[in-house]
Amino acid sequence: MITFAAQFSRLSSMNLHEYQGKDILNSFGVRIQRGIVAETPEEAVAAAKKLNEETGTSWYVIKAQVHAGGRGKGGGVKVAKSLDEVKEISGSIIGMNLITPQTSAEGKKVHQVLIAEDVYYPGDNEPEEYYMSVLLDRANARNMIMYSPEGGMDIEAVAEKTPHLIFTESIDPAVGIMPFQARRVAFNLGLKGQAFKEMVRFVMSLYTAYAKSDATLFEINPVLKTSDDKIMAVDSKVTIDDNSLFRHKDYAELRDIREENPIEVEAKEVGLNYVDLDGNVGCMVNGAGLAMATMDLIKQAGGDPANFLDVGGTADAARVEAAFRLILKDPNVKAILVNIFGGIVRCDRVAQGIVDAYKNMGDAINVPIIVRLQGTNADIAKELIDNSGLDVQSAIEFQEAADKVQAVVS
Repeated sequence: MITFAAQFSRLSSMNLHEYQGKDILNSFGVRIQRGIVAETPEEAVAAAKKLNEETGTSWYVIKAQVHAGGRGKGGGVKVAKSLDEVKEISGSIIGMNLITPQTSAEGKKVHQVLIAEDVYYPGDNEPEEYYMSVLLDRANARNMIMYSPEGGMDIEAVAEKTPHLIFTESIDPAVGIMPFQARRVAFNLGLKGQAFKEMVRFVMSLYTAYAKSDATLFEINPVLKTSDDKIMAVDSKVTIDDNSLFRHKDYAELRDIREENPIEVEAKEVGLNYVDLDGNVGCMVNGAGLAMATMDLIKQAGGDPANFLDVGGTADAARVEAAFRLILKDPNVKAILVNIFGGIVRCDRVAQGIVDAYKNMGDAINVPIIVRLQGTNADIAKELIDNSGLDVQSAIEFQEAADKVQAVVS
């Protein structure tokens, strides 16, 4: 169930690229590693020259911009020590299929790179890296800052091997972060002097950015203490709540659909809530809660959900047909379970939509369909399905639907 919940959360979030997240951080006064995005090797060289003029940097960090972590492990983050290397390295990264622990086996195609300044310059002190994120603590209905002195590596490994190095700060969203909490973060990270003051300002600004941008996640790994005790975000992973985009029309324009599942993009275009999963039973349901319960039902019946799909309250023939076509784009689907509770929408109307959609699609539907309709006019709906002459099996009870799913997937 945890896996389903994690997948379902994608319905209401929009991921940003590193450079986009850094722009938001910068707008709230968070110090960032400066950089310029480029889509060609020539643009990368021009970006490097501009950075040199503005910052004096002569080394450059070239970072693939994809919605996935672990880019360095896949060869998507490299250092260039000259403009010739900037051109060569950016040319090798742009267009590559970057494979990381967070991508599929095929990887993600890189369309652009971020040319960033070198911030690991020599000085009086050694640079230090920390981990920090701001997110929602659902269990306590509060926001939370999670941080660790062990940054720049897999935070999961730190949590597993040295859990005492993971700290959290719980924040009441009605009050916001208090200065003493930011000071506690800096103290737990072992900072003092100018670096301590810088970290306090960094934490306060980071939380403000999280709250005012309506984000669901700000993850900075690493947060860097430079050799001259500046605190800055060297990376950023930012997720914005989709439901807040009416307040942030400029953020809505940052969506990069090239990074999203094409079936999910198509579903959004036709107004359907769809999340692609790895199973073999397609789901068509009205209502998020019922959809989650339906996925549990499929698991208990011995199958695996192939998707989350909420058709909403207007399940007419056109909408049902669009949903069928989306589900059938997945070659792993062996059966489709339609589970509708007829409250606002009548069951007989949904049943007629299923019949009409089935007839319109013809041979495109090549897997068994189990339909469970409960609620208003459910008896009429069952009769419509049973008398349609189509290869559609009707069910009334949850267990009856489960048994029919089990029969077709076992």
